[in-house]
Amino acid sequence: MKTYDFIAMGGGSAGFNAARVAAGLGLRTAVIDGARALGGLCILRGCMPSKTLLYMADVLHLAQKGKTFGLKIPSARADMKAIHARKTRLIGEFASYRVKALTGGKFDLIRSHARFVDPHTLELADGRKLRAKHFLIGTGSKVSTPPVPGLREAKAWTSDDVLDLDFIPKSVIVLGGGIVACELAQLLKRIGARVTLVQRSPNILRDHSEDASAVVQQAFRDEGIELFTDTKLQSVVEGRGGFAVTFLNQGKRTVRRAAHLFNALGRQPNTAGLGLDAAGVRTRPDGQIVINRWQQTSAPHIYAGGDCSGPHEIVHVAIQQGELAARHAAGVKGLKPVDYSLLLNVVFTDPPLATIGRLERELTEAGTPFLVASYPFNDHGKSILMDANYGYVKVIAAPKTGRILGAEIVGKDAGELIHCFSGPLAMRATVFDLLRAPWYHPTLAEIITYPLEEIAEKLGGT
Repeated sequence: MKTYDFIAMGGGSAGFNAARVAAGLGLRTAVIDGARALGGLCILRGCMPSKTLLYMADVLHLAQKGKTFGLKIPSARADMKAIHARKTRLIGEFASYRVKALTGGKFDLIRSHARFVDPHTLELADGRKLRAKHFLIGTGSKVSTPPVPGLREAKAWTSDDVLDLDFIPKSVIVLGGGIVACELAQLLKRIGARVTLVQRSPNILRDHSEDASAVVQQAFRDEGIELFTDTKLQSVVEGRGGFAVTFLNQGKRTVRRAAHLFNALGRQPNTAGLGLDAAGVRTRPDGQIVINRWQQTSAPHIYAGGDCSGPHEIVHVAIQQGELAARHAAGVKGLKPVDYSLLLNVVFTDPPLATIGRLERELTEAGTPFLVASYPFNDHGKSILMDANYGYVKVIAAPKTGRILGAEIVGKDAGELIHCFSGPLAMRATVFDLLRAPWYHPTLAEIITYPLEEIAEKLGGT
């Protein structure tokens, strides 16, 4: 029976980076991954394919708005065969790079599924067994199907199907209002589909502020997406002509029909079948693995990271978690847990939405005092000339020192602009520190100075 110091279960963001660090620290390391294709969710079926398609949709949308900018662009439409081919080529290149890293010889790569048979032993699909001193579970997540009558039986699309489209669907009903639902609903609308989005919560993007979600909701409605919020799904029926979805909206029974149905009602940890009970690893009812601040599970030699453990399903967080687990397993001194007070989040809708640090709702619930100021994009020169008038920049700071606690941007290039706060937040900078920096005119970034100045004035600064 082969023995290792460290085994990573899953070759995605958490597992790959844990293995890379563990091997670099001198641990005899292996990665076990039984997926049909190597690369992990982000590269193959998540971040990279979705952003490839979303950027295409942005370019298409701008071309279709040519008249707004005084341009004569007679026709602009999606060629889905060509778009699909470009996406496939690019993702193939990204995946190839990851495969080379996984097979580069720094650690063993074992192409199999595995399950625990005891706290230190894994059994592979072919019956072979492996032992290790430490493990990292990084098996990701899978699409969740809530108990809506008819939904499980219906042949609904998942995000995998939408990201692999090579044709323009006539009409689509999107179930869900989270990040994946919103990003891909807008993509479908922009390539030419008729889109209806049905969200159970009062607002789409419910993990974000009402102000931010209201901006994106308005943009969706302005683009022609039929949007229903605060609903209760009652049934899904698949027939010869497509799908019928019945739901309550404002107390009224409502039915919508479309050629296709996209289930974007969320994901759940992919932990079933791992034999976690045999390993002494505790999970929550939804299968999410319980971890401490060092990524340790209830079995201290077994770690977990990424989507299967949370608390945030974000790639750079999974990387941090995997690296921390490997260093902790190797006994590296002076480690610090992942600092979630610096949490960075981006939604790639148009307008995009981005946040960093501690936000109003969290601070209010904790009873922490704060100052807040915001400034709208529709009153800023650069965004006006770009016809990018949706949204605002919001800055949150400590009431005595002006130290920046967090920021929220919904508007043009929010995902890029939010990084103006990354370094300052990590360095515990104040609004006065940022105002000492130069901000070039005319740029989108200089809009950030307006809420900074407002907070500085409240604090009696100049």
